[in-house]
Amino acid sequence: MSVTAIAMQLFTGLSLGMLYVLLALGLSIIFGLLTVVNFSHGAMFMWGAYAGVATASFTGNFWLALVVSPLVTGAYGLFVERALVRPLYGRDLNYPLLLTFGLQYVMIEIVRIFWGTSDLAFSAPEVLNFPVGLFGIFYFPSYRLFVIGVTGLICLILWLFLEKTNLGLVIRAGTRDPLMVRALGIDMGKIWWFVFGMGSALAGIAGILAAPIRSVFPEMGLAMLVESFVVVVVGGMGSLKGAILSGIIMGEASALTTLFYPQMADIVIFLVMAVVLLIRPSGLFGKSGLLE
Repeated sequence: MSVTAIAMQLFTGLSLGMLYVLLALGLSIIFGLLTVVNFSHGAMFMWGAYAGVATASFTGNFWLALVVSPLVTGAYGLFVERALVRPLYGRDLNYPLLLTFGLQYVMIEIVRIFWGTSDLAFSAPEVLNFPVGLFGIFYFPSYRLFVIGVTGLICLILWLFLEKTNLGLVIRAGTRDPLMVRALGIDMGKIWWFVFGMGSALAGIAGILAAPIRSVFPEMGLAMLVESFVVVVVGGMGSLKGAILSGIIMGEASALTTLFYPQMADIVIFLVMAVVLLIRPSGLFGKSGLLE
């Protein structure tokens, strides 16, 4: 096996891992504050892809689609939290889990009604549709490098927001002691609403970024949802740092297994999860919450 092939696969795994990171960040930030396991997250990923495809088809502008997708899924997430999830707060965790599980299939059927069941082709913009020479030994698609760069930028912005802003401080405090935050006169309902929308927006931007790499079809979010939950569990439920590290690990594991032993590519992330949970049952960073 050549060094070039391994290096290319490592970068391929990093680009896949970045999609896992975006989805896992959305799941983790929602669970970390709301303690809601959002099973409709995969469908929001799919809606982000379709919103982007529709926008790009109508306007011919990929960059506009990149903005519209998270706005659509974020706004939808705000509606879901206020109208459907909020009445279930304080009940058993299974209630919002079952609600979002059913909502996922409603969202899939809506897409089937309007767009059908066939795959939609979606290409990267011309400005990002060329190979880039790396280290003088191989060429790599510029669009995948763009995905890596955008995800890294989003992670940095999210970290700065949570660490350096007053709202971020409230969110982090709310994950640890929501009763104390309420006692300080802060309306946690508005914070929950905002965080659910932000997590949904992250799923949307992951969807449009994945569209040129993976075909766009109604069930595209189902497999990604399962894989993203594996990433979240391995990283530690509610831990953003764990979501980032675990997403990269899982992407690399999948890519390298595809290169060396393709028959195991579909199950390797589950094997990694089993090993991690045997050693650390709470995941890499436990259940310590946001940025812990």
